[in-house]
Amino acid sequence: MADAAEALARRAAERVAAAVASTAAAAAHHTSQVQQRLARVLEAFAAERLGSQHFASVSGYGHGDQGRELLDRVFARVLQAEAAAVRLQFVSGTHAIAAALFGVLRPGDRLLALTGRPYDTLEEVIGIRGSGQGSLAEFGIAYAELALTAAGSVDFDGLEDALAIPTRMVLIQRSCGYSWRPSLSVAQIGLLCERVKALQPGCVVFVDNCYGELVEAQEPTAVGADLIAGSLIKNLGGTIAPTGGYVAGRAELVEQACCRLTAPGIGGEGGTSFDLNRLLAQGLFLAPQMVAEALICSELVAAVFSDLGYAVQPLPGAPRSDVIQAVRLGDPERLKTVCRAFQAASPVGAYLDPVPAPMPGYASALVMAGGTFIDGSTSEFSADAPLREPYVLFAQGGTHRAHAQIALERALVALAQAGHQV
Repeated sequence: MADAAEALARRAAERVAAAVASTAAAAAHHTSQVQQRLARVLEAFAAERLGSQHFASVSGYGHGDQGRELLDRVFARVLQAEAAAVRLQFVSGTHAIAAALFGVLRPGDRLLALTGRPYDTLEEVIGIRGSGQGSLAEFGIAYAELALTAAGSVDFDGLEDALAIPTRMVLIQRSCGYSWRPSLSVAQIGLLCERVKALQPGCVVFVDNCYGELVEAQEPTAVGADLIAGSLIKNLGGTIAPTGGYVAGRAELVEQACCRLTAPGIGGEGGTSFDLNRLLAQGLFLAPQMVAEALICSELVAAVFSDLGYAVQPLPGAPRSDVIQAVRLGDPERLKTVCRAFQAASPVGAYLDPVPAPMPGYASALVMAGGTFIDGSTSEFSADAPLREPYVLFAQGGTHRAHAQIALERALVALAQAGHQV
């Protein structure tokens, strides 16, 4: 029995080692990009004269929080935007996005999603699902979406008809979210911005930038996006930001989002940083390295499961515009088996058994492997999936590739023990 277990573990280790070898060129590429991204961060810190005095914050209303104000300017530089608001009061990326939507849109306006159905947690914000909680729909904001093509790309041919109606804002989701589609590159987002502005010059282009920060040399705000938003427990928090989110883009739009977060007349002038400015600054400093490691972890997940015959999105070595790796497992039990193995390889809560459960804002029960130091952090190695067909696992994050290797070896052993060919 022991010999069989050892043979199984050895075979799993060999498969993962083969994936490490096959993705070596991709890993080297991701590592080579760290210096350029870090240089941008360091230049921003230097330009804004970050000092240890900025690590303290004020209490109460947060008026005159110099550290918070400096971080806003630093993030704006890093995100290649006119202005930014980095706030611990944003409880998630969805909250930051909702503040942007409610801050800019007014009753009678129209919102058009260009990348098909948005991420699950935005459905109740928009009013596609649920009622009675103050969605955009309940405030008289019309919503429409441009369906993706059969290949999962934006329907550029249908864009003109979709924008034939006056539209205040278009929503672009950079990441695939829980959809089986390629994530959008910054270049593709730039083409969309150009096309939208040609058709409706006054239309605001808003990008859900979650999972995409620092993956490419440019951010959407550098290629025409008016406003972007995201979470600090994803890429830009560098795995140590304890909570929070950001909005960035044109200054007046950022302020409108802040007025929704706080109150009209207060806007971006309020909100203490709870003496956590140092963690936000240090997280941003670490972010280029952490993003590169997360991308390498995604390459390993792609290579291991692709080698087993599963469909993966994107393919190993393919261009990446976010840190998410999708694996179509096609079976709920396989999905739960992999999540359990990933959880068992986590530094926190390794003893827990992840089971499908309802989550606030999601349409389906979720199974999540997330034994992370920051609760819910997807900049740390984790995976989750809605328990619905075709049972796709979405892996993301990773502070160092060795952790992904360990988790993958355990997943392969668990699959074999459950009777699946590995």
